[in-house]
Amino acid sequence: MSDRIVWVTGAGSGMGRAAAVSAAAAGWTVALTGRRLDALRQTASQIESAGGTAIIAQADVQDLDSLRDAYDSIRENDAPVSALVLAAGLNAPERAWADQSMAEFERIVQTNLTAVAATIDLALPDLRRTSGTVVVVSSVAGWRFAPNAGVAYSASKSALAAVCASLNAQETAAGVRACHLCPGDVDTDFLALRPQVPGDEARSVMLTPDDVARAVQFVLDSPSHVRINELVITPTAQG
Repeated sequence: MSDRIVWVTGAGSGMGRAAAVSAAAAGWTVALTGRRLDALRQTASQIESAGGTAIIAQADVQDLDSLRDAYDSIRENDAPVSALVLAAGLNAPERAWADQSMAEFERIVQTNLTAVAATIDLALPDLRRTSGTVVVVSSVAGWRFAPNAGVAYSASKSALAAVCASLNAQETAAGVRACHLCPGDVDTDFLALRPQVPGDEARSVMLTPDDVARAVQFVLDSPSHVRINELVITPTAQG
């Protein structure tokens, strides 16, 4: 097992899975967190079949006690967490003021914002020791206003820019670096949460999870004197 551990949330599918597989191929030990144990096992199998090392640390990121238990299980291996890739996300089809519920609003903010801050808070002592890297997988809706992204989603993703900026401002002396990564349209299962689910033609011109994983890997691979504060990637077909 490598002494470099990257903790990936949302690792059971989509961008989180692709980032985990990419990091493992680059020599990282990858700790996998998500709600669905079967999906995490599939990601781990993909990593291990290629010769990599995976640690399954199942948790629902909305449950902060569950998240702490996941971190504790990762740290049973003694090696500190040297990087975070925070890719868990949530939205809902009912996303306008006219049809959203506050219960759903709370779930989205808890997943997209509170869980990100909580994961960073848990791992921060390790990140300080290792001059670690944090990649927050946000959204183009967190970079500029996207009217169709939803009230809760837009608010929570926009706030991630401040999370990353505050981390960079306050933890730079320890060498901690955070990147607010803002992908545009990505062809993942997450599209099922849109009010109108895109068809095959629309999906064919979107980014793929592997496109996003390459951007994540670029940040992870950057030398310690380089900080990528914010990175926006969109498909050329997206206006």
